[in-house]
Parts: sequence; structure tokens; C-alpha cells
Amino acid sequence: MEEDEPELAAGLEAALELAPAVQAAIEQVFPSQDPLDRADFNAVEYINTLFPTEQSLANIDEVVNKIRLKIRRLDDNIRTVVRGQTNVGQDGRQALEEAQKAIQQLFGKIKDIKDKAEKSEQMVKDITRDIKQLDHAKRHLTTSITTLNHLHMLAGGVDSLEAMTRRRQYGEVANLLQGVVNVLEHFNKYMGIPQIRQLSERVKAAQNELGQQILADFEEAFPSQGTKRPGGPSNVLRDACLVANVLDPRIKQEIIKKFIKQHLSEYLVLFQENQDVAWLDKIDRRYAWIKRQLVDYEEKYGRMFPQEWCMTERIAVEFCHVTRTELSKIMRTRAKEIEVKLLLFAIQRTTNFEGLLAKRFSGCTLGDGTVKKPEVPPPSTNPFLEDEAGTETDEIVIEKSDAEKPKKPKAPDNPFHGIVSKCFEPHLYVYIESQDKNLSELIDRFVADFKAQGPPKPNVDEGGAVLPSCADLFVYYKKCMVQCSQLSTGEPMIALTTIFQKYLREYAWKILSGNLPKTTSSSSGLTITSLLKEKEGSEVAKFTLEELCLICSILSTAEYCLATTQQLEEKLKEKVDASLVERINLTGETDTFSIVISNSIQLLVQDLDAACDPALTAMSKMQWQNVEHVGDQSPYVTSVILHIKQNVPIIRDNLASTRKYFTQFCIKFANSFIPKFINHLFKCKPISMVGAEQLLLDTHSLKMVLLDLPSIGSQVVRKAPASYTRIVVKGMTRAEMILKVVMAPHEPPVVFVDNYIKLLADCSTDTFQKILDMKGLKRSEQSSMLDLFRQRLPAPPSGAESSGSLSLSAPTPEQESSRIRKLEKLIKKRL
Repeated sequence: MEEDEPELAAGLEAALELAPAVQAAIEQVFPSQDPLDRADFNAVEYINTLFPTEQSLANIDEVVNKIRLKIRRLDDNIRTVVRGQTNVGQDGRQALEEAQKAIQQLFGKIKDIKDKAEKSEQMVKDITRDIKQLDHAKRHLTTSITTLNHLHMLAGGVDSLEAMTRRRQYGEVANLLQGVVNVLEHFNKYMGIPQIRQLSERVKAAQNELGQQILADFEEAFPSQGTKRPGGPSNVLRDACLVANVLDPRIKQEIIKKFIKQHLSEYLVLFQENQDVAWLDKIDRRYAWIKRQLVDYEEKYGRMFPQEWCMTERIAVEFCHVTRTELSKIMRTRAKEIEVKLLLFAIQRTTNFEGLLAKRFSGCTLGDGTVKKPEVPPPSTNPFLEDEAGTETDEIVIEKSDAEKPKKPKAPDNPFHGIVSKCFEPHLYVYIESQDKNLSELIDRFVADFKAQGPPKPNVDEGGAVLPSCADLFVYYKKCMVQCSQLSTGEPMIALTTIFQKYLREYAWKILSGNLPKTTSSSSGLTITSLLKEKEGSEVAKFTLEELCLICSILSTAEYCLATTQQLEEKLKEKVDASLVERINLTGETDTFSIVISNSIQLLVQDLDAACDPALTAMSKMQWQNVEHVGDQSPYVTSVILHIKQNVPIIRDNLASTRKYFTQFCIKFANSFIPKFINHLFKCKPISMVGAEQLLLDTHSLKMVLLDLPSIGSQVVRKAPASYTRIVVKGMTRAEMILKVVMAPHEPPVVFVDNYIKLLADCSTDTFQKILDMKGLKRSEQSSMLDLFRQRLPAPPSGAESSGSLSLSAPTPEQESSRIRKLEKLIKKRL
């Protein structure tokens, strides 16, 4: 037994090894914390747990007894379970047999139900087959009866129709014919039957006979060559019109065409081309005639034609077409006799008539009677941004005195617009030429008025108002644009736009640029010698207060013209045809006004810049090496500040309405004055230490004045624009750095060179040479310094940056020769 125990234990262990899934299921059903129930149970670890020390072996008997007790209990439980499973197999077999019997019974019941369902289905098929047969029979019978009734109606209707046609009973024929036609439509699929085809041919023959008969009746009642009309409408013809509604539409169109032609025959005779009343000055009589004819038609024939024929509107529309053709013919023949007033008179009366038609008729007889409603622009003081809801359709006026009278607006949606007035479009060149002449005279009057009245008197409180002629020009432009858009939105609008462009340019050059003060206007007493002396404190030619105000006024006017021209372009594009929008471009004119603005600003900058030149010249001629102590700011600084305080407030107040251009003036002045100031700094040589300190103080004073320049002399202090502040700080800081380099000792040379490169960051040897000249170094010292400077220069990262650094000093010689260029211009002007 002892030898077999290891084998038995190994066999038990092998038998107790369960699959992981089974083990997990057991643990889920019978959760246990007992180490003996674990799948990875280790007997040695378990024994070591029970007896961790030798002393614990004293309780071994107690532990063994507990384990034996536990084993005994497990054996009892197993025995009970095994005994309980003894009869399970027998019970399972019995339950299985009972289930099989129940399934057999269920199959039997299902089979019975299926058999009954098949019998029911067959029974339903038999019933529905009979019902379908009855339905088909009923439908066929109904169709046959209906067809026979229709055939009876058709046969009787055709006989009656032929009889009534012969007796001209159009009232009965109108109702009967529509019914016959409707009934005949039911027999379209039976046309293969000879009798049906024969009836259809009889109906068509009756329709043709009716059509010819009705046309003959109308021809008899309204002969084409006849001059007299019957006294009143005929009931027979009224019924005939009802029949024509059912017949081929060509019959109806033929009746309408013949009646309208006969109705307008008198008009063609009365207003022949050789008659006096046919000319444009008596165009009112044409429209008066058609008004009388329409009233006469309503009284005599209004009830003869069906209302849906819109005969009154058709007569009016045909009259418009005939009138347009006749007017085109006579205007081609007598084109040389057309004058502007006559043309506008005819167009006015014609557009009034078209507006009357729009109020009276709907335009349903036109091919396309819809027009686009004009958009309402936003309100503005600009003449091209005003609310033009009324002026879009204002009547065209001839006399200037009528321009201010209230005008009667046309309907905003007129389907008849242009139906007659289109004929005037080829002759609108007369209107365009007239506007060209009027605008030329207007510009000449502006020039004459400016010369007669002289430049506007300075009035700072107005803030540099625009010239009155500018507003007059654009108001006239607006009037012309509205008139032309009423006449035509095609090529004439393009021609008018060309005229506008021409006189915008003339206004810019003759009125604005032509009246800008010349830089040499007040220098007639100067000589070449006086220009070359440049004595300290000498007076230079500068603009007077009136001239400064005039420049500012012209600048404000150009700015107004620039903005208004852009609005004019937008309005022209709105009024012209969509296909011609791309041909309207006023960019060249806006560029012209931009040039005037730029020239005005440049004149203001040159004037203030020239006023500061004597002070800078005085600065460069001072003996700076003899300055012994640093005091207050130098006289030349006081002179510069005085000129700035004299000019800038006047310019600022006169450009109050165009603040951005005052900012441009400040920026351009800073860009001109600061390089010139630095250039004159280089001429101050040699400079002592004290002299450099005095110059540094003066430079700081000028820097503060320039930073405060936009608001100098103003009660309201505003912060200067950041773009302007950056320019002043950068330029004047460079001037301060130049003076600091001059103040620095040139021993040792390496330190001086490095300090120069650090402070100025200028790689130009010319600038470094000028610094050495300002310090008063000898040529031998300068030569060694220049060699050391070239050696200490940092290598440029690229050729582009190297060329960029050299360009910093490029404007200097150009600015040095500015005075010489002015002198050359003066000499050429005098020659």
C-alpha cells in the first residue's frame, strides 16, 4: 500500500486538473476562499503555512484531526450526491419519452391546420375568380355603354354642328363645338374604325368651315380697305369670337390682327411721314389720338370681344410698335433737324405715355413685361448716395427753371418702358454732344470764377471746406446720369461715362492742379546770388497764409472728388446694362485726384522744409569746436520750432475734415526733415566735446518738438499716430547715436570702432569717414581708423543685406544736391 500511494496521488492530481474555462465557471458558481479549492494548490506551501516554525509542530495532532474531520464530511457529501443521482437517468428517459409524444401530437395538429388552410385558400381563389369575372364584365359593359353614349352624342353633335354652321348660329355652335371636341378625344384610340374616322374628319371639316366663315364675316364687317366702320357691335360677331376660342388659335390671331390693322389704318394715314403732325414737336397728337380711339373702342366694341383677349391692350401695344417704327423712319430722314430740347420733349411725352399704359394695362400681351425694381441706396450727403426712389423715374425737364419743381414719378415697375422710347436711342448722341458742350462751358465758368474771385480767404474755423465748384460739378453729373438712364441704359450711358471722365480730368488739372501755388511764385525778387549766400537767418520764399489755406482747400476738394468719383462709378454700373458694366472704369480719374492730393501734400512739406533750411544751414556754419559751455537750445532750434508752430496749426486746422492726409503730411515732413538734419550734422566739423553735448541737447529738443508736431499749438492734445512716432524716434535716435559716437574718445581705436558699429549698426565707410571728420582727426589717424573699421566689420549674411546696408547712406548725397536742383529749376524757369 505504501508503495502504491505515490502513484495513487499522482493519478488523483492528474484527474483533478481541469480546463481553465471549467475552473473559472466553477469559481463563479461556487466562490471559495479556501486554499484547498484553488487550481494552483501547492501542498508544501500549504503545510508551511500551517507550521511556519518548529514550535508549531506541537499542534500537529490537532491539525491532522481537523483535516480528517473535513475529509470525512466531504466523503459524506459525495456519497449523498452520488446516491441522489442514482435515479436521474431513469427520470430523464421518462421525461424524454413524454416530450416526444407531445411533439408528435403537435405535428399532427399542425398538419390538420395546414390542410384546412389549403382548402380555405382554394375556396377564396374560386370566389375571387368569380368576382374578377364579374368586375371585368361590369367594366366592359360600362365602357361599352359610355362609348355608345359618346358615339351617339358625337354623331348627333356633328349633324347639329353642320346644320348650325350653315345657319350661322354661332352662340349654339360655341357650346356644342367644345363638347364635340371633348367627346372626340375619347375616340382617339378607335380611329382605326372607319365610322369613327369618318366622324372625326367631319368635325375637322366643320372646324375649317367655321374658321373660314368667321374670317369672312369679320372681313365683311371690317373691310381692310374700308374707311367707315359699322355703328355698333354685332351679336353674331360676338358669338363668333366665342367660337374662335375653340377653333385653331391661328383663327383667333387672324381676327385680332385684321381688326387691329383696320382700327389703326386711320392713324397711318393721318400721321404719314410727309404730314406736319408727324414730326417730334407734335408728338402729343399721336398719343391723344390713340387715347380717343381706345375710349371709342371701349364704347363700341368693348363687349364684342371676350375679355381674356385683352383687345384694348393689344390695340395700344400695336400702336406703340407702329409708332416706334414710324418715328424711327422719320428721325432717320430728318436727323439734322433734331435738337436737344426737341428730343428731350419727345422723350418726356413718350415716357409719360408709357407710364400711362403701365397704369392702365397689366402687360400680359407682351413677351416679357417684367422689369427689375430699382434698389434703394443708403442715405448720404453725397449726391450719388441720396435716396433716389423718386429721382430714378423723374420726368425729364427741358427748362432750367423747372429743375427745382416737384416731378411726378413713374411707376417703379413698368412693363411698357421703352416700347416706344427705344426709337430715340440711336439719336441720343445729340444729347451726349449737348452735355459735352454744357460741361465744357461749366468748366470754363469755374476757371473764370476762380480767376475773378481769387483764392478763398483763410477761414480756419471751416476746416478747409471743398471748393463750391466741386459740388456743382457732381450735382450736374447726377442730373445728367439720371436723365440718360431714363433715356437709355445701353451705349449712350457708356458715351456719357466717357464725357464724365473727360471733364473729371479737366477739373482736376484746370481747377485743382492749375490753381496750386507755385514754389517760385513769391520768389520774383530773389537772385541767384541771394540763393547762394544762404546767410544765417535770411528769409526764404514761403507760402502766405492765403496760399496755405488754398492748398489745403484744393487737397480737401481732391479728396472729396476722389470719394465721390468712386460712388459715381458704382452708380453708373447700377444703371447701365449688365453686359456693359465692365466698360465703366473710372480708375484713371481717381488716380488723377490722388496725384493732386499727393502734389498738395508735397507742396506743404516743401514749404515747411524750405522754411527750416536757413536754420539748418546756420547750424552747419557754427564753430562747434569753440563752444565752451552747454546752455539752452541754440537759436537755430528756436527758428525751426517757430516755423513749425507757424505752419503746422494752420495746415492741421484746414485739414480737419481729412485727418488722414494731415497724418501723411506729418510723415512726409519727418521723412524729409530728419535726413536733411542728419546731413547738416555731418557738416558740423570739427566738433569739440562740449559742442557735441550742445548738439545732443539741440537734437533732443527737436526730437520732442517733432514727436509733438501733430498736435502742436492745439488746445486738444491727441496722441500722435504710431506710424509717425516710429519714423521720428528711429530717425532722431540715429542723430543722437551719431553725436554720442562723436563724443566717445577715439583711443583705443578698437574700442571706438566697436562702439561705432554697436551704436549705429552702419557698415558704410562713408558714414564712418564723416564721423571721423566731425571729430577733427588727422588724415593719418583716419586712414588707420578706416583700415581697422574694415577689419572689424561683421561679415554680411547675404549680398542682399549688404546692399541694403549700403543703401542707408544713399539718400544723403541726393539731399545734399536738393538746393542745386531747385536752383536749376529756377534758372530754367527764368530762361
